[in-house]
Amino acid sequence: MLKGLVFDVDGVLMDSMPYHADAWVKAFGEVGIHITNMDIYEIEGSNHKGVVDIIFHKAGMEPSSSDYEAFLKKKREYFLQNNRAEPFKDMPTCLQALKGKYKLAVASGADRTIVNSLMDKFYPGIFEVIVSGEDVTRGKPDPEPYLTAAGKLGLKPAACMVIENAPLGIQSAKKAGIYCVAVPTYLPEEKLIDADMVFTNHAELITYLYRLL
Repeated sequence: MLKGLVFDVDGVLMDSMPYHADAWVKAFGEVGIHITNMDIYEIEGSNHKGVVDIIFHKAGMEPSSSDYEAFLKKKREYFLQNNRAEPFKDMPTCLQALKGKYKLAVASGADRTIVNSLMDKFYPGIFEVIVSGEDVTRGKPDPEPYLTAAGKLGLKPAACMVIENAPLGIQSAKKAGIYCVAVPTYLPEEKLIDADMVFTNHAELITYLYRLL
């Protein structure tokens, strides 16, 4: 029986990934690593350590232990300076309705400061559990983020559903043994084929969520 819903944040609840990507592009550019927003969309869901590892390795470089904290601070600064993220249309109202029937959580790869600021501003009082990229040792595609969210809700993975929009997040959910639905936001639908169900857009996703009531 479905008892809990666990949402990714960026690209599912918030139209925010362009601002995350812009911040990463600027931060990496300062050390001579030139990437595009699409490079970040492809690895969306990974926490900051995972992003640094992936981008450094693609550039044939090895990050030092101090790089992780330095890039986290730079990326957070640039995101907060330029953030104009908004919730997807009708999503806050939908979540408010779901709150009465299901336990709700978010599991994001973004850092705690950013996740909390977005949830406090646009989804106040909605979520029982918030898992950020800093709350886990291994980010998506490892199952730890979604297992952590389910555990903090007091639920078994089989009693939960994950709502995602990115390949690494879908892999994380499936490895955790959780049913996963997905919506293409910044990547084409064919990138999300590992999900149990893929919607065409957010309007279809929201219609589906209301049916759960």
